[in-house]
Amino acid sequence: MSEVTAPKIARTPAAALDDLIAGNERFVTGVSVHPNQDAARRATLVDAQAPKAVLFGCSDSRLAAEIIFDQGLGDLFVVRTAGHVVGREVLGSIEYAVSVLHTPLIVVLGHNSCGAVQAAREAEATGASPTGHLRAVVDALIPSVELSAARGVTDVDGIVDVHIQSTVDQLRANSAALAGAVYAGTCAIVGMSYQLDAGRARLITPDPR
Repeated sequence: MSEVTAPKIARTPAAALDDLIAGNERFVTGVSVHPNQDAARRATLVDAQAPKAVLFGCSDSRLAAEIIFDQGLGDLFVVRTAGHVVGREVLGSIEYAVSVLHTPLIVVLGHNSCGAVQAAREAEATGASPTGHLRAVVDALIPSVELSAARGVTDVDGIVDVHIQSTVDQLRANSAALAGAVYAGTCAIVGMSYQLDAGRARLITPDPR
């Protein structure tokens, strides 16, 4: 039986994606190596960081990015909101990672049985939106629900996939910095959907490799 080793540093979009996919496979099969989680790694990160990927995902407690991709300290720049809805603060945070830290990959991570998507679908169907600030989350998801309906997609998991692709498109459309990095080939943006039961994250956007 071959020895499982920790992943190497990935500084290109393709290498970063390879690393995350390999880490997720380790997690799925129960052979996680928990890299970069010791005191020595912590010490190397005191003055600088160079994450291999931005993980922009849903805030769901079951989507712990470093665990499901078998990563460690300094490996991922994580930004999370309910339903991975995009706002100015999200864009600014991701732009920082790409423009200042030169992070080569952005992963938009959604998941099946998403409660935020379910709430948006119900609000669209009934016309009754939630109160308080939760309404802002639901309102941001309504366009993806409507787009899904126009394509004949009405199930929650199908809407999730449409919303992930829409989020990828929003990042490119609403940030000149991100669009420029993608055009230059220094960064790629992909969408993945995490399956809660199997633990597997699958690509739902074109593979940039």
